[in-house]
Amino acid sequence: MGIFEKAGRAAADCFARICDGFAFIGEAFAAMAWTVFHPLRFRARDCALAFQRAAAGGLPVAIGIGFLLGVILAFQSAAALKMFGVEVYVADMLAIALFRELGPLVTAIVLAGRSGSAFAAEIGTMKVDEELDALSTMGLDPVRFLVMPRVVAATAAMPVLTIFCELAGLAGGALVLDLMGVPPAAYWGHVTGASTVFTISLGLAKSCLFGFLAGLVGCGAGMGTKSTADGVGVAATRAVVGGIVAIAVADGLLAVVCYVWGL
Repeated sequence: MGIFEKAGRAAADCFARICDGFAFIGEAFAAMAWTVFHPLRFRARDCALAFQRAAAGGLPVAIGIGFLLGVILAFQSAAALKMFGVEVYVADMLAIALFRELGPLVTAIVLAGRSGSAFAAEIGTMKVDEELDALSTMGLDPVRFLVMPRVVAATAAMPVLTIFCELAGLAGGALVLDLMGVPPAAYWGHVTGASTVFTISLGLAKSCLFGFLAGLVGCGAGMGTKSTADGVGVAATRAVVGGIVAIAVADGLLAVVCYVWGL
């Protein structure tokens, strides 16, 4: 096979994947609209099970990473502010950074790596076993039947995980500043003063969007699984990589929008 033939096949495969991705997005939004107009036919039990796996299962990881993130940020920033005797303002920095940016972003990466890959593996295994074809034969839409409950569960689980991650980060920062001689009352007073309703609401809104993207990309990778020996593994890898990239792009676009609008 010549180099031009290889390049042509690679370009054709890339174009086919892009077309399949847009087709899946269209099917997913059509399924969302159908769910809105037929809420009683939504598979709430499957959604609750996926929510339990995403939220309860990912809670220890989110809390651990949030705590370590708060400890690291507090140490790094306090080392510079201590020269001016204002290390108490580390609390303001932690509160704004965690609630507005780092809390939703780090938690979304954890969700994409843990739950997004699980969604891709579950749906991919069903496709390899021809269970999706069986659903279509019985007149059931696989996107409404399998994708929607998982996407809704990921979207709902993200704010819960984000809140615990942020609280753990603040607890880690409090521990560090307490070791540096900053009274806990002063620390939490600064955290309360810096934590506005808008900042917290913006972070939670971001977390919902990131959870939606992680669930959608993970399910999309599962629906596109090929019936090969390594198909499920490739789908899980694409779910993690695609989810993280989608979250990073969305976060960057939101940062630009917030800067332009002065938010």
